[in-house]
Amino acid sequence: MPQHPYGPLRSFGRIKARPIKARQASLLDTLLPKLALDLSRPLDLHDLKPDAVEVWLEIGFGGGEHLAAQATGRPDVLLLGAEPFLNGVASALRHIEAASLTNVRLHAGDARDLLAALPEASLDRVFILFPDPWPKLRHHKRRLIQPETIAELARVLKPRGRLRFATDWADYADWTLERMMRTGPLAWTAQRADDWRLAPADHVATRYEAKKLGDIAPVYLEFERAPAA
Repeated sequence: MPQHPYGPLRSFGRIKARPIKARQASLLDTLLPKLALDLSRPLDLHDLKPDAVEVWLEIGFGGGEHLAAQATGRPDVLLLGAEPFLNGVASALRHIEAASLTNVRLHAGDARDLLAALPEASLDRVFILFPDPWPKLRHHKRRLIQPETIAELARVLKPRGRLRFATDWADYADWTLERMMRTGPLAWTAQRADDWRLAPADHVATRYEAKKLGDIAPVYLEFERAPAA
């Protein structure tokens, strides 16, 4: 596994919880090896799906509902997903098998390792939906959105590439906006309040989102990579 440049702090919590059901455990043994990304060397995305018109990445795909729905709706797009929570990976495999998806590849681990293996300007879209908010002040350093991560996201996004960040924690929304706007390459696209208050037309709600565990209604922040000079 390649070492990412952000130090040893994890931006996620537990990696396994309840026992995995037998069918999903079987998919971990049989289907995951076929979909797993090899990060031992820089990724060649063209080899993964030569006919892909775009490449999208979901960081922290949870149970995989959103990832599978996007892949189903856009079979011409290569969907990459990163998720360290093994139960979530097993759930995603169930969705992938049920829909017979062939345009999804997975990394069952830290998304920052996947980012480090991606070529420059290789992604058209990135989704970061309801990441762990680490609400306690002493844990803020574990949040995924840090200057180093933003720099990596800007590196792998194409000019005019889009990043969608969603959260239901007010402090994390403010945290993300402040750091994105300070860093520069990724510009907030909102023109009016509904642009962040209402879910985008192609958004797919997940079970986690429905639990409403945060302290505000969901906020949807869209950012765009600056065009080439």
